[in-house]
Amino acid sequence: MARSVKFADETLVEDARVESELQSRSLAGQITHWARIGRAIERSGTFDHAQLSRVLAGEAETTTLTAEEKAVWTERFLARMDAPGPGEEAHFDALRKTGGAVGLDASGTIVRAEPSPGE
Repeated sequence: MARSVKFADETLVEDARVESELQSRSLAGQITHWARIGRAIERSGTFDHAQLSRVLAGEAETTTLTAEEKAVWTERFLARMDAPGPGEEAHFDALRKTGGAVGLDASGTIVRAEPSPGE
């Protein structure tokens, strides 16, 4: 039987919406999937969140993780790699302003950003 649930965490819902599109799931299906993963982790008794945090911080190798921990690590790692962090955003913004940024246009040609006026 389907039930409605309200989430106060809009970031969770938006993250689930993005992931649901990538995984070809409905929003409800994605949240259900994540809930099942969480339940399995809590029931496993072999999940070490501290160890997972050390690996995510680069202080330990992924080879030290259990299968359950590695599944969570993979999801978190990919989420972190999906978008630039604040420091990277500032770096790229500075490159765009000075004209030091390069990239590819739609046809694959290398293009260089022009300096912003007044820079």
